[in-house]
Amino acid sequence: MEVILLERIEKLGQIGEVVKVKPGYARNFLLPQKKALRATEANRARFEQQRHQIEANNLKRRQEAESVSGKVDGLNVVLVRQAGENGQLFGSVSPRDIAEAVSAKGVTIDRRQVVLDKPIKSLGLFPVRVALHPEVIVTVTANVAKSEEEAEIQLKHGGYVGSTEAPAASLDELLADAEAQLPPELKEQHDAEAAEEGAEAEKA
Repeated sequence: MEVILLERIEKLGQIGEVVKVKPGYARNFLLPQKKALRATEANRARFEQQRHQIEANNLKRRQEAESVSGKVDGLNVVLVRQAGENGQLFGSVSPRDIAEAVSAKGVTIDRRQVVLDKPIKSLGLFPVRVALHPEVIVTVTANVAKSEEEAEIQLKHGGYVGSTEAPAASLDELLADAEAQLPPELKEQHDAEAAEEGAEAEKA
């Protein structure tokens, strides 16, 4: 199917270009979202009559997007999710989730502006593109963690760091710590007994 683009579409074309696309892509995305018109003779004539206004409207939207791009570009948004020990989520993070997280920071965006090739299904830091306008693309970081505290640790270390709990002490470490806390007289007795055991072991 041939369509006339009403705005720039990445990897497809610029405003006013007539391009060939799959019928499903046109019917389900381009046409209902008013990003294109069917390339009929009537629509071609209609577009040429309105080209100046269409381009002016596009310029205005681009300028508005550029004015807020600085607030969004580089933004770190935290998404708290449950996950297993291996960092795999019990579910996933979708474009809607990211759009809501960005909007909560003060700049309202729609899920359709979030360019996510596939859902995020693990903990960590993920760069995500946001199309504020077809010609104004910024990047935010989706910081997916089990808690706000772990999100801060991930941001500091540059990614998923696994368990944030301290490793359990070994038996030898526990015994050494207990020995260090003995009163002086008991420690001397303990050292003497240890020396005797060592001497007997050598005789044996």
